[in-house]
Amino acid sequence: MQAETLNFFDKVYQVARLIPYGRVTSYGAIANYLGAARSARMVGYAMNGSVAKDVPAHRVVNRKGLLTGKHHFDGTSLMQQLLESEGVKVVENQIQDFEKVFWNPSKEL
Repeated sequence: MQAETLNFFDKVYQVARLIPYGRVTSYGAIANYLGAARSARMVGYAMNGSVAKDVPAHRVVNRKGLLTGKHHFDGTSLMQQLLESEGVKVVENQIQDFEKVFWNPSKEL
């Protein structure tokens, strides 16, 4: 299972690196793209371990646009700050105009 998990995580990182500046996607959208529709939680686990992998994990949120991964960033608002520096508006941990900034790898790749 270890090699299989790492392989899946690497695929997640490859997709996450393609998320355009100023756009976001969801854990589920990445899982769907990878043919693992029920693996959104595994995508989340991958994002938690992505800090040293040069992955823009701040651009991956839950299906409602909530910054559910923010606790895995240094400081309490780093995820929000990174998104806002890219022009993504966040209010109370919720991405505003989520549909407008949402990037769907299944449609875009």
